[in-house]
Amino acid sequence: MPKAPMSSKISQSEFIAMMAMMVATVAFSIDSMLPAMPEIAQDLAPDAPNRAQLILSAFIVGMGAGTLFTGPLSDTFGRKTIINLGAALYILGATLAWAAPTMELMVAARVMQGIGAAGPRIVSLAIVRDLYSGREMARIVSFIMVIFTLVPALAPFLGEIVINIGGWRSIFLSFLAFAVISTLWLNVRLAEPLPVADRRPFRTSAIWAATKEMMSLPMVRGSIYVQTIIFSVLFTAISLIQPTFDLIFDKGAQFALYFFGIGMFCGTSSLVNAAFVVRYGMRAIITLAVLATAATTAIMLIITLSGVSGPVYFWIFVLWQITIFYQMGLTIGNLNALAMEPLGHIAGLAASVMGAIATICGGIIATLIAQTFNGTTLPQILGSLVLLLLAVPMLLKMRRLDRPTDVVVHGD
Repeated sequence: MPKAPMSSKISQSEFIAMMAMMVATVAFSIDSMLPAMPEIAQDLAPDAPNRAQLILSAFIVGMGAGTLFTGPLSDTFGRKTIINLGAALYILGATLAWAAPTMELMVAARVMQGIGAAGPRIVSLAIVRDLYSGREMARIVSFIMVIFTLVPALAPFLGEIVINIGGWRSIFLSFLAFAVISTLWLNVRLAEPLPVADRRPFRTSAIWAATKEMMSLPMVRGSIYVQTIIFSVLFTAISLIQPTFDLIFDKGAQFALYFFGIGMFCGTSSLVNAAFVVRYGMRAIITLAVLATAATTAIMLIITLSGVSGPVYFWIFVLWQITIFYQMGLTIGNLNALAMEPLGHIAGLAASVMGAIATICGGIIATLIAQTFNGTTLPQILGSLVLLLLAVPMLLKMRRLDRPTDVVVHGD
């Protein structure tokens, strides 16, 4: 049974919206940058335009590094304290990026911004686990993911508006405003969900013992492995979608519109998950989503090697991108819910370790693939197919593990 939220002020709908905005900090910080990438490359890296992609990967790696610490710190000092500290670091990073005169300083500022973004991203998941469990937690996470997937759809439009008004540097001021609004909302409306009596001392030995406990569970290890692969495929798509639309298909001017369409459609994936997860279980939905994406990627590879080109190939590519983004709403929330179910007593640490490993490794793998961009779609397609195929054996193994949270209860 779900626990009642610990604030008389806030309804479940408002709680979902608040947590979604916390999680959406990451998507907004990445996707609203996409329209600015050509101008940033021209101003800060005119001799090596591919270096502009480091602005995205630096944020992702910084976020992964911050993820390792935010959860354990929130277990010790409380959820809201760590979110506030992360927001302060995020705002400082955004300010430094706004003023950065070189690509090197820009990348460093984005790493700092990513570390700060780890606070709301990871601690919000721990807050959900504090208040809900099992399939009800998966349902709440699914609704959060709906907004999480809509924000990337709107972010390039918002980024273009901000850039047209104040230039590409002003996008960092919008990050500052976003963080201030979301943090104030949290502090005013949500009571601290982790009582002082339930907090864990911040001791290295205790953290190491909890990490060993967590990593001893096959379901947790499997979840981290599959999340790493899915994040690798996703980050590769995000890194390459703007140059692909611009340089391969000559659709740079319409990029935000196409990205909006893709994002809006993919936002329905979390609604689909919320509708079916209680009936069919998390494992079945994850497996089906990854297998379907691998199949469409294999078809995409065959079509590419066959020499199809022109408008037909463009629309086939768009459909393939939809499958890449669509699987997010069917997999990540469910994978987190599966892994977090037996870890309620160390929810913050568990969220941190899982998020750190999957994000850092996914960001590094995606950066390596993205740097092979050669003016064709082949590097992304090949890299994505290999990764997705590597996930299949682990998914099959996970379906054979004990399934205490997937037992269908009459009346669900």
